[in-house]
Amino acid sequence: MSLRVLSASDVERISLAFSPVDLQCLMAQVFHAVSASSKPEEGGDHEGDQATRASPVQIPHRTSVATENHTVLFMPAHLGRLSSRNMDTPGSLTAEGTSIKIVSVPKASDPRGLPATTIVLDEIKGSAKAVVNARTLTALRNAAGSLLSTSLIARRTPKHIVAFGAGNQILYHLDLHLRFFPQVEKCTIVNRTLNDRVELLVRRLSQSFGHIQFASFASAPSPDSRSTEGIEEAIGSADIIICATSSTTPLFPSSWVSPGTHLILIGSYTPQMHEVDTDLIHRATSGNGQLLVDSRAACFKEAGELISSKVGQDQVTEIGEQLPKGEFGDLDIESLKLQLEVPFKGLNPPTERKGGSEGVTIFKSVGIGLQDVAISSAVVSRAEELGIGAIIHNYDI
Repeated sequence: MSLRVLSASDVERISLAFSPVDLQCLMAQVFHAVSASSKPEEGGDHEGDQATRASPVQIPHRTSVATENHTVLFMPAHLGRLSSRNMDTPGSLTAEGTSIKIVSVPKASDPRGLPATTIVLDEIKGSAKAVVNARTLTALRNAAGSLLSTSLIARRTPKHIVAFGAGNQILYHLDLHLRFFPQVEKCTIVNRTLNDRVELLVRRLSQSFGHIQFASFASAPSPDSRSTEGIEEAIGSADIIICATSSTTPLFPSSWVSPGTHLILIGSYTPQMHEVDTDLIHRATSGNGQLLVDSRAACFKEAGELISSKVGQDQVTEIGEQLPKGEFGDLDIESLKLQLEVPFKGLNPPTERKGGSEGVTIFKSVGIGLQDVAISSAVVSRAEELGIGAIIHNYDI
């Protein structure tokens, strides 16, 4: 049996060929499996429940090993074949498989990011069939899930997106949203400082989306009040706000956010982290607002914003519960694809922009290990079709 090794450039080449619709449908399969699972806890990247039998959804607890320079995380997961309608459409991405992601978290700051590798198993033989460079795959699968939330619950077609952060998460979130919504005219990036990462991010996005106006602001305390005024103005005119930071204090007050804005919160993953304030969470759980999560169980353990706001689990909706279903509760992929081809069809007219406490929509994600299975298996499957990657022959019997 041979082993396929996919480098960072191999993964990028394959990932760029995935359409935003295909990626949303792939994550929809994951979210459907989480919500349909009978297990009491689905867990996330940071927590999971130990499975010992052949359940279709298995996310054991992560294991960590401390080395001299890193904390190494080992995150296994298994996603079995789903019961879904129209899943076998030629060219579509299917979420199933078994994998383990290994991430090395540096003990000191490292501008290169987090080294990450995913090992994908052969489901029949049990041997490793592929080793995949996963440095960017976590950001890609998170962005795909977030884009799905925008398609499902956002109130208006976006023309202005504001993003907090300048790492891979923001790069992939903006790339997918801008590819999926050609109506976007402006993109504002807010980072603690206007460093080289911000410059590189803007330059890379500008090369792909030359028609979009990009602006950037520093959020770090400064005597220059114009930066704060610029951030407040940008937030007030934003249709989508994406937050991908590890902040322990809210990045902006709720009063700056206009009604009908869709917020994507993917940075916080501990009870101490808060990207938005409690008032904004309450705006999403009252009136015409909506609070969507990737996993109810994981978010109420790990998302500082939800824990501090003391909202009840009945006040949030799992994204898997929002998806179109067939007669017997199976995921209807074909209906979802039709919905994604015409985003926002049938939604309410755009909400009037004005300050106040009117409803907003929020998607809070702490990450689900099954997303790693789905994206890595999809990449490997496409690599096999296209003959991409280095092959080690006779790796195993």
